[in-house]
Amino acid sequence: MREFEFTVQYESGADDLMDLFVETPSLYARSQACFANADAMWRIDRIVGPSDVLDRLDDLYLDESICNECLDMEQCSSTREYQLLDAGPEHRLVYTRRQEIDRCHSIPYLAVDYVGDGVLFDAERSGDEYVWRVLMPEATPVGELYDAIERNLRDGLTLELGHVGGIDGWRGDDAFDADLTVEERRTLQAAVNAGYYRTPRETTVGELGERLDVPRSTVQYRLQRAEGKAVEQFADGSL
Repeated sequence: MREFEFTVQYESGADDLMDLFVETPSLYARSQACFANADAMWRIDRIVGPSDVLDRLDDLYLDESICNECLDMEQCSSTREYQLLDAGPEHRLVYTRRQEIDRCHSIPYLAVDYVGDGVLFDAERSGDEYVWRVLMPEATPVGELYDAIERNLRDGLTLELGHVGGIDGWRGDDAFDADLTVEERRTLQAAVNAGYYRTPRETTVGELGERLDVPRSTVQYRLQRAEGKAVEQFADGSL
């Protein structure tokens, strides 16, 4: 098996749902499970973000008249079902089931068409990016799938190739994401991106504070909280 990673980028105004992610850097969504065959697709997504933004997101994400991941919106006539499984001030857990996916040019439909039934996905949204990882057999014609995705992009969407290769840290349990507050996750992500956890460290707490425009003590507190939750999650699942 190998994975194919690629990113669909959205211009402002090209998609109402993605516009919320573009406008809100701390808004983040990731699939906990996503499966498809020739007849239907099922997925569960966890979304974290500010409470006021999540209230706006509900109106878009749970509207069954809208395909919230179609590449060619105007051509989609699939049957959709969205259900809110869990909700809190800063998180949502949403179930999606879509039938007749052959009528809709979405990533799962195209992947099934080129890879076959039982294809497995990992997907995340943040900013203007919708990042997909597809787990597939070694002999899959990746170039044909990439070209098919690119052909079906409507105006305002562009495709960028990530990598094709060995399976690299395929995600399992996402329970940890549910425990982090929006600010803890934002701070932890900034620390990872800036090399705070590399050896030797490539940034300091003070520099992270300047980058995030918050006091040093606040960054330190949020990192300690996030790290504590990560250790507890690891211990519960591994020890």
